[in-house]
Amino acid sequence: MNLQHCHWLNEPACWQCQEHELHVTTDNKTDFWRDTWYGFQRHSGHVFGSYIDDFQFDDGFTFQFCIEGQFEKLYDQAGIMLLVDEQHWLKAGLEHSDGQAMIGSVLTNGGSDWAMGLFPGNPDKFWLRLTYGDGAIRLQYSTDGVTWPLLRLSPFTVSNQRIFVGAMCCSPEREGLQVKFSDFRLTPSLKKHLHDLS
Repeated sequence: MNLQHCHWLNEPACWQCQEHELHVTTDNKTDFWRDTWYGFQRHSGHVFGSYIDDFQFDDGFTFQFCIEGQFEKLYDQAGIMLLVDEQHWLKAGLEHSDGQAMIGSVLTNGGSDWAMGLFPGNPDKFWLRLTYGDGAIRLQYSTDGVTWPLLRLSPFTVSNQRIFVGAMCCSPEREGLQVKFSDFRLTPSLKKHLHDLS
């Protein structure tokens, strides 16, 4: 992915893009969430990305990159996002919850769900990979950039609308989460077997 062709959804006040790296400092109380349990709607988080139809991948695509950050306050989060509109999107990544780093995802189809578990590696640096095609999303994460366990598999229908994908970060309880994104790769779908972890 050429970062020079990317743009912001909810541009933060402080960010820098240099060569193949994106550095972001989150604004105050930013988030993505819709209704479930809390009863509120938030669409203020930061996403730096591009519309996927610009790349014309007829048979799906795979998007991955590296994330580095200091996740310290409740709900501090950074990762990947796929967006159709405010009611249909997916975000995934690392989130600080209950005093520790959790790996998880939120799929929103009208209302948001939330699934997470303990992160098994160094929370200061990790990788995410999203593969989309045939009406489904395959999410993987990596602690070393080599092995990619499955994080989530779910149906997701776009219905001929454009898909916006990018690097996402939020800090619902504060401002000032600093995140570095690097090693961006956007390719045609890898189409690997579901249990191929490479």
